Amino acid sequence: MHGTVDAALAHAQRLLASMPSLAARQAHEILKAAPGHPAALLVLAVAEEAGGTDDADHDLRTTVARDAGAAAGWLALADYLHERGESARADAAYAHHLRASTREPRLLAPAAALAANRIPEAEHLLKAYLKERPTDVAAIRMLAEVAARIGRYLDAEHLLERCVELAPGFAAARHHYAIVLFRQAKGEAALGEIERLLATDPDNASYRSLKAAILARLGDFEPSIALYERLLKEVPDQPKLWMSYGHALKTVGRRADGERAYRRSLDLQPSFGEAWWSLANLKTFRFADDDVATMRREAARDGVGDDDRLHLEFALGKACEDRGDWGASFAHYATGNRVRRAQIDYDAAESAAHVARSKATLTREFFATRAGSGCPARDPIFVLGMPRAGSTLVEQILASHPLVEGTQELPDVIALARSLRRGDAPGEGVRYLDRLATLPPERLRALGEDYLARTRIQRHTDRPIFIDKMPQNFAHVGLIHLMLPNAKIVDARRHPMQCCFSVFKQHFARGQHFSYDLVELGRYYRDYVELMAHVDTVLPGRVHRVIYERMVDDTETEIRRLLDYCGLDFDERCLRFWETDRAVRTPSSEQVRRPIFRDAMEQWRNFEPWLGPLAAALGDVASAYPDAPTFT
Repeated sequence: MHGTVDAALAHAQRLLASMPSLAARQAHEILKAAPGHPAALLVLAVAEEAGGTDDADHDLRTTVARDAGAAAGWLALADYLHERGESARADAAYAHHLRASTREPRLLAPAAALAANRIPEAEHLLKAYLKERPTDVAAIRMLAEVAARIGRYLDAEHLLERCVELAPGFAAARHHYAIVLFRQAKGEAALGEIERLLATDPDNASYRSLKAAILARLGDFEPSIALYERLLKEVPDQPKLWMSYGHALKTVGRRADGERAYRRSLDLQPSFGEAWWSLANLKTFRFADDDVATMRREAARDGVGDDDRLHLEFALGKACEDRGDWGASFAHYATGNRVRRAQIDYDAAESAAHVARSKATLTREFFATRAGSGCPARDPIFVLGMPRAGSTLVEQILASHPLVEGTQELPDVIALARSLRRGDAPGEGVRYLDRLATLPPERLRALGEDYLARTRIQRHTDRPIFIDKMPQNFAHVGLIHLMLPNAKIVDARRHPMQCCFSVFKQHFARGQHFSYDLVELGRYYRDYVELMAHVDTVLPGRVHRVIYERMVDDTETEIRRLLDYCGLDFDERCLRFWETDRAVRTPSSEQVRRPIFRDAMEQWRNFEPWLGPLAAALGDVASAYPDAPTFT
């Protein structure tokens, strides 16, 4: 009976906007089966108002007052008002609906599943519910939470965008929307949403904390740090806030202040694994014996969460490595990677499939027929390749030139690739290459212009050239060449064993899902080399390769070659890159603030007894380095 009434009620709600008389008839039928049903009464009142009956407003107010907890009824009213364009009244009705939804029986089960992290169950229940009530903003927000938890941030963004469109006053959804935009590096849009929230709640610490993080992402570090400092005076007992403050300080080169902020975070919460890892991630930091003892105690404690555990394991790996205890170090790194790998969804076959499709699509003939397409601007230098391969060093060298501005790892090429694959079925993300092949010259030019517009907010000087240092852009060299044929592309490469092991012992805040298993890591590096070898064949000379070991052995020669490729006159400041005062936002931030050093070139050999799976996965890619083997 309950399910039949729910289905009939959902049907009546859908009829309200277009056929209120049928909605009223449906409501009457529901009331015959369930006399006094509050939601049906409210649908009836809304339908009568839509039909223009004399007493409709009075009936509507009376019905709402009779059962202010009728979630479905408030939803019906909100939808009706939204369709009529009465935004303020609709927003108020959605607010009542949200309050009443805490007692909506059919949302209790998905809420419980979400709380228990039973994501597939929550997703199934919410999608079924939303088929009947597609404008239920409470359920839409819950489904967005499901999407965000499994990393489908674009899906979460679209769901939350719908939430705040329907219910502009739904502050929790707007806050979540800003967070999702921020996690996709859409800082400008995220800042706009947070400013809207702060306009009505200017003292909200959560909103202000997110604003500080967004400002840092956009490169506005002074106001970001100032905002963190004001917040910490008001709420000095927040360990996560101290850690975020430490991140901002570290990025602008205030190493000692950043370290003190991390320490303050740990004083408040000794089990805070991410703060321990933040200290380890300074790279040049060394843990004291008391630190190691504390981390071991916290890692062994019953009830420690997976996030704290994995960060503690990575930090302990660094501490043991610094002490020369290679076996213990590898054991900690391996444990941290195992914990993280269990949290993520990654299929190594997708990377291989992308390489195969790229080789089939991006041929010499393909590029020859599109010569002259794209935006002719010369602004960007793309520094790409594997993480931990020396790309931050290359960026710092180039950013020391008076004509070049360093920015950060920009997400915009990847976002443009995703925009081309919208509408693809799950698992067919590589199909964007097929779509790319159909684009006319004017669309390719528009993509290049769109990229320049998107990245403009990251440029804070009048220097004519800027750097985009997103490593994963190697997967989209074809797109880059077509939309910006005059942009420079630099591939930073390092010995595969050293590079991959350096990645394996690095916990990334998000992304890099290939990096938490030695075999998958080796396969990914191999895919990268194969794709770039193909680019060298079909676009000879298009990409300049910087071999890290050569840069260390003969720095001036390699810097001159790099500047020459980029069309830049030699400048002595590039040789003294560590003197350049700029924000550096990658794990190598402290390392590039000192001269080139050789001590990291062969570190992997200390761990060679445990790296057999990596060596096997790399195969002849390792033995052929710095050249690429022959791929079929």
